[in-house]
Amino acid sequence: MSVAEKLSALYQLQQVDTEIDKIKILRGELPLEVQDLEDEIAGLETRIGNIENEVAVMQEAIAKKNNEIANAQGLIKKYEEQQNNVRNNREFDSLSKEIEFQTLEIELAEKRKKEFSEQVAGKEVLIAESRTVLEERQGDLANKKSELDEIISDTQKEEELLSKKKVNFQSIIEPRLFTAYEKIRNNARNGLAVVTVERDACGGCFNKIPPQRQLDIGSRKKIIVCEYCGRILVYIDKEE
Repeated sequence: MSVAEKLSALYQLQQVDTEIDKIKILRGELPLEVQDLEDEIAGLETRIGNIENEVAVMQEAIAKKNNEIANAQGLIKKYEEQQNNVRNNREFDSLSKEIEFQTLEIELAEKRKKEFSEQVAGKEVLIAESRTVLEERQGDLANKKSELDEIISDTQKEEELLSKKKVNFQSIIEPRLFTAYEKIRNNARNGLAVVTVERDACGGCFNKIPPQRQLDIGSRKKIIVCEYCGRILVYIDKEE
């Protein structure tokens, strides 16, 4: 390819990329908003799952304490029955101490049960609140996705056509030059890597271009970049 052909291909590639950028601008922040909502929903689901696991562990602990209380109550009943058949005060006192010990075990188990129950109640409130937020975010996500899908549906054919054009231009532009173009484009605020000379100034940064440099650009014998912004400069005839 001659330099003129390279410049023409770059300029046409820039026009294609500009149209693709317009489509992306039309979508606005929707793709990011959708991603943020999906991440937040995943975080809420993980949080709810973790709290539910903690509740399950505490409920198991409560069930264990209930068993301990039932066992202690069974022992107390057993010891009380044995007290009716003791032969001396020593045996009676020994059984009384066992009854007292089991009574304390019951009190301790009841206290721990109460603590676990309060924690379970608190965590169930957190689960309910998190589920409310989750439902709200799921509703927001459904609306955002619907809005985004509608825009994508309206622009999909156009974007696919533009993407094919870009691939075609990429295939005819030498890799080194295409890489340079992409680098300039990524660094430019408005995505413009190739700009025309307009009113003796760069079409990207609007700084004045000296007459001799304008002649060099118009000759299309070499690729010239703006000395201020680094964009590739071209002269385009009205027919193009």
